[in-house]
Amino acid sequence: MIRGFFRLVGLLLLAGGFIFLVYDGARSIADQTVRLTRLGDFWNDIHQASQRAAQVMVDSHSPWLWNSVVKVILNQPTWAVLGVIGLVLMLLSRPKRRLIGYARD
Repeated sequence: MIRGFFRLVGLLLLAGGFIFLVYDGARSIADQTVRLTRLGDFWNDIHQASQRAAQVMVDSHSPWLWNSVVKVILNQPTWAVLGVIGLVLMLLSRPKRRLIGYARD
């Protein structure tokens, strides 16, 4: 059951990544320059206070983690981050391979 839930979340994240890829592509064509929506900007647009709260929480536990890991992820295009996380969830939750023929123990 949990495998199915992770598979659903992975599929939704892949769909979100595809939507952002199309959105960034259309915006780039309209502006005639490459325009990418960064994950940090998208998170600010959705709920700015939660990003600050997450920064305070991460800084209180390990200050180097925010600057070296989280900031790098937040500066990546949204479609790439959502796509990679969705792909990893889909691969980790894929069904087990069926055995072909007879299984020997």
